[in-house]
Amino acid sequence: MDVTRDKLCSLVKKWHSIIEAFVQAKTTDGYLVRAFAIAFTRRHKHQVKATCYAKSSHMHQLRAKMMEILMAEISKNSLKELFRKFLGDQIPKQITKDCSKIFPLENVLIRKVKVLKKPKFDLTKLMELYQDKPENVKADVIDESAKNALAA
Repeated sequence: MDVTRDKLCSLVKKWHSIIEAFVQAKTTDGYLVRAFAIAFTRRHKHQVKATCYAKSSHMHQLRAKMMEILMAEISKNSLKELFRKFLGDQIPKQITKDCSKIFPLENVLIRKVKVLKKPKFDLTKLMELYQDKPENVKADVIDESAKNALAA
């Protein structure tokens, strides 16, 4: 999963700070994942000053908070649930909300996610994933196609 270069370039603006963080953790189903997040500072409501640079101490706190949230989400979810959360923008919203106490942020997004290591192949786990789908569906589809062929 990756954000395109033109999207990333469109988010970068003058007079704003960029905060980037990455974390490497293992999911509940054994995948080793490295996730990169990016955030941009935002102006306060009644701000007069043109710039909205964050102090380096704020940047350290923001980066630590982003890493903490990413680590918690990755380590408590399976790979399937994790990507559903990444694509649903749940994690960036949580980062924005939690980090707004330190410094207001905008355009928080998961920039890139890499799967570094896959778990050993286990056939029983694979079968568990497809267990809730009935096997009779295949037979019904075959029967219907056979009936259609005979009718024609």
